[in-house]
Amino acid sequence: MQNQLKKDKGDELADRLLDYTVRIIKLVKSLPNTIIGKHIGGQLLRSGTSPGSNYEESRGAESRADFIHKLGIVLKELKETRFWLKVVLRSEILEPERVEPLIQESMELCAIIAKSIVTAKKNR
Repeated sequence: MQNQLKKDKGDELADRLLDYTVRIIKLVKSLPNTIIGKHIGGQLLRSGTSPGSNYEESRGAESRADFIHKLGIVLKELKETRFWLKVVLRSEILEPERVEPLIQESMELCAIIAKSIVTAKKNR
């Protein structure tokens, strides 16, 4: 069992992004097995599984500029994922109850990452 003594904000965000990735994977699994479902699923899988791994990369950045750059990639991928989730919602491919919480989480994660970028730029 993992030692969970004390997590810093970075660890908490990493866990939240990991949970987000798993939720995206489960949502993609539930998309219909149609040409549209496969296309949107592929897009969601690529963009929605990227933020967590890119965030982990940012935590090992070689410089402040590298850190900011990698967080920028996280933000870009979160925004793309939010777009595809909105496509699923508007096209009524899945029930709103399945999609809306993930759109909300995307928006919250975007706000956190955007604020982190602003803070990192101030502290250069």
